[in-house]
Amino acid sequence: MSSYSPSETAEKSGFSIDTLRYYEKIGLLDGIARNASGRRVFTDDDLGWLGMLRCLRETGMPIAEMLRYSELARGGEETFGERLELLEEHDRRVEAQIRLLRAQQKKIKSKISFYGGPSGE
Repeated sequence: MSSYSPSETAEKSGFSIDTLRYYEKIGLLDGIARNASGRRVFTDDDLGWLGMLRCLRETGMPIAEMLRYSELARGGEETFGERLELLEEHDRRVEAQIRLLRAQQKKIKSKISFYGGPSGE
């Protein structure tokens, strides 16, 4: 398994180093290894987890729910049902947001058409 420095992890994950520190501090990142000099060392598994956190964050999941999901994930297989329920609820909110955005986009497209098409001519 590969290992990554904090700066490599920031680059690969799209999170800033400060965000990585914050996520570790509040418990979204758990069990990050340290090298002999005490610097954090991230793994491919950590990058995978960060990818999931990015997905949840970018789709509007509040930090408190992300923390709950993280706690459940550390709980093992017996928490699958609760994790599923949490993700299904989040998915319903994402779907509602997508519907709202599509409706708003329709209004924008209508106005674009009114002004004479994509170039505004």
